Amino acid sequence: MEIILNKENFNGEVLRSAQPVLVDFWAQWCGPCHAIEPAITEIAKAYEGRLAVGKLNVDENPEIAERYQIRSIPNLKIFKQGQVVDEIIGAVPGSEIKKRVDRYLA
Repeated sequence: MEIILNKENFNGEVLRSAQPVLVDFWAQWCGPCHAIEPAITEIAKAYEGRLAVGKLNVDENPEIAERYQIRSIPNLKIFKQGQVVDEIIGAVPGSEIKKRVDRYLA
């Protein structure tokens, strides 16, 4: 299940999460963001219990997008213990996202 992230829940759901978190920084107008959406949903289901998956709309949460220097979307960041440990910029195949996520799962 994907978590809809915003400034109210970002710290708790991402920075204080006990498990790694994949955050999809996206916007409604972004075509490539919609193109990778099925892969993100599939990953959320496949890794349930081992990986949290959240979506953050950069237009609705500009302060968080700025904090993490989001300059291009889609931008996927993997957080572990509150720190960004990896980043994927652009529309990439789901297999590439899974490969990167797998590095951070114990």
